[in-house]
Amino acid sequence: MGFFDKLFNTKSTQQEESTSESNFIWRQLEDISQLDAVEQLSEEKLVVIFKHSVSCGISNMVWHQFQNNIDYTNEHIEMLYLDLLANRDISNEITRRFQVLHQSPQILVIQNKEVVHHASHSAIRLSNIKELLPS
Repeated sequence: MGFFDKLFNTKSTQQEESTSESNFIWRQLEDISQLDAVEQLSEEKLVVIFKHSVSCGISNMVWHQFQNNIDYTNEHIEMLYLDLLANRDISNEITRRFQVLHQSPQILVIQNKEVVHHASHSAIRLSNIKELLPS
């Protein structure tokens, strides 16, 4: 995954003080050009884009619940984090490219270059993503 590691910034879901056993890595979307790599990667594994507005209380609550409940690894899935305040242009391109109306917070699950699931607000659930992972 060296190519994707170079293309995306990464951060662990673990907090410094956390005793969580999850070593899940999030990759940050920070440039529109990364969306081509997202489409390419979606041919190998599920790609989830989490669109998050850091100034919204609801978005923060959903982000933390979602992040704290991840119990799988990056083997079959990549999770991408999009800070909407810093990267509205990327969100607009996601809307155009994948034909899913913008909302926040929002997830898009992409497989083989197509959105196979999307949800926003309280409808964002890890269980919906887990159903799409290989057995």
